[in-house]
Amino acid sequence: MSAPADNAIPATSRPEDQILVVDGLTTGYGRLRVLHEVSLTVAKNEVVGILGANGAGKTTLLRSIAGAIRPTDGTVMLLGKDVTGQPDHVLTRAGVGHVPSGRELFSDLSVEANLAMGGYALPRARAAELRSQVLDLFPTLARMLDRRAGALSGGEQQMVAFGRALMTDPSLLLLDEPSTGLAPAIVASLFEALRQLITNSTMSVVLVEQNAALALEVVQRAYVLRQGRIVLDGSANELKGETIVAAYLGA
Repeated sequence: MSAPADNAIPATSRPEDQILVVDGLTTGYGRLRVLHEVSLTVAKNEVVGILGANGAGKTTLLRSIAGAIRPTDGTVMLLGKDVTGQPDHVLTRAGVGHVPSGRELFSDLSVEANLAMGGYALPRARAAELRSQVLDLFPTLARMLDRRAGALSGGEQQMVAFGRALMTDPSLLLLDEPSTGLAPAIVASLFEALRQLITNSTMSVVLVEQNAALALEVVQRAYVLRQGRIVLDGSANELKGETIVAAYLGA
């Protein structure tokens, strides 16, 4: 476990094994700087958590990686290629699936249509295969394919958002606060689906989550973000307990 040196990329694996390398990323909105020289790595087939309190910059970090926000400085490397500042549709085709914190569904379209939007750029046979996998992962959705997405409960909408991201056939899945605003039983169901996905696939996952205890039961490693800076990183086991509480509170 360590507090990262300024602008340092933690060496967790050989460069050829890393699917994502973020180096010195600085991002903001207008004159407001939110992220300050954030560096992190994610290896192939690795599950990494981004933890922190509200306002720490977690969502901004994921949106910067996914191409929804253009960084003002630093680099984002995906499978060895510099994708810094590329728009989100380019990142999607490059293998980045993003489940945003607000879900951002097409509320007037059906569940079926929302899933299809995720796989629209894929060959028909591959899209059909992914659709089957999504419905196996979330069997509840199979019973509501004709329903309007905006009429679903919060938990059901999160399943659709999750499924739509999986329909893009990602190598790297970015999950932004999947537990927010959901009942404990629904959260448990979603995280069980995530565990199944991790067990049965080779994709890498970056999980942003305010509930540190929940996230650390799923991820292998995690970074703690506070006021736009990485203040701590380590394995899930290392970060459990009082240390992470102190990092959240700024001790």
